[in-house]
Amino acid sequence: MIQLISATVERWTVAGAFVISRGAKTHVDVVVCTVGDGVFVGRGEGTAIYYEGESAESCVAAIQAYNGPLERTALLTTMPRGAARNALDCALWDLEAKRQGAPVWQLAGLEPPVPLPTAFTISLGNPVEMEEAARVAAAKGFALLKCKLTGTGDRERIAAVRAGAPDARLIVDANESWHDLDIAAEAQALAELGVEMVEQPVLHGQEERLAGVCAPVPLCADESCHTRADLDRLGDFEAVNIKLDKAGGLTEALALAHDARERGFRIMVGCMLGTSLGIAPAALLARGADWIDLDGALLLAQDRPGALMMADGLLAPGTLWGMGKPPGQ
Repeated sequence: MIQLISATVERWTVAGAFVISRGAKTHVDVVVCTVGDGVFVGRGEGTAIYYEGESAESCVAAIQAYNGPLERTALLTTMPRGAARNALDCALWDLEAKRQGAPVWQLAGLEPPVPLPTAFTISLGNPVEMEEAARVAAAKGFALLKCKLTGTGDRERIAAVRAGAPDARLIVDANESWHDLDIAAEAQALAELGVEMVEQPVLHGQEERLAGVCAPVPLCADESCHTRADLDRLGDFEAVNIKLDKAGGLTEALALAHDARERGFRIMVGCMLGTSLGIAPAALLARGADWIDLDGALLLAQDRPGALMMADGLLAPGTLWGMGKPPGQ
């Protein structure tokens, strides 16, 4: 019989500071969930969706209060979406892999993991700071940079990033800050600097603001897209950003990716700040995505043992989650 062993909060320090239009973070609190059957143990990690009112502590409380079946498909109807369900769902996947003696990618019917090119986030700053950050990231081998914007002075910021990384592909995340701007004009100006996608220009819940907007690059729903239930109102976006914490686990994220592709959406796979324990499940989903943004653990001062490995801008599988039966068992 599967039982919850623990749900705890862990604090991890950010390398420097992670800055977006809503503020700066110097650390991230994650919730770690552990389940077991008396023989095998599975773990999962989630990072609270703060703009939804979640906290790591509320996620722990939700996991501890859950009294439904500890079974992945049952979670979809018995537990609300969010980081708590993500941590529990991923712990159950990890446990199942060990019980079956097979990796999660195989159990889920996915292609085996391979090194994948991930974006590296350029935090919000003044143009000089962002230019230098872009230069450093490009020198480390990152060929795709994701730039955080704020709705004011964005053209100057991207011009500076382009100067710092003239050969890099660029995508930008407005974090809802373009809601009152001429979105098509802003996107056109950035497209001329080589930006190939704009993430979440408008406030979530007010997607109708995009009706009739003819942008020269794809607009991608992030805060506006959590689960399959959101797809019906996202017709003015060309792409959706799938994050396991928003979807409430790998199980829903896989279904969301399938349905989104069926409807013609392009796919971005992203993440919150967190360790490789939380990023590893998303990396399985990322193969074949149009944009991959899984640098959440790379932005930390340190990561867990067995972490996903990074070389020349490519994220390679680690060994701390979803690998199957432990050696010798």
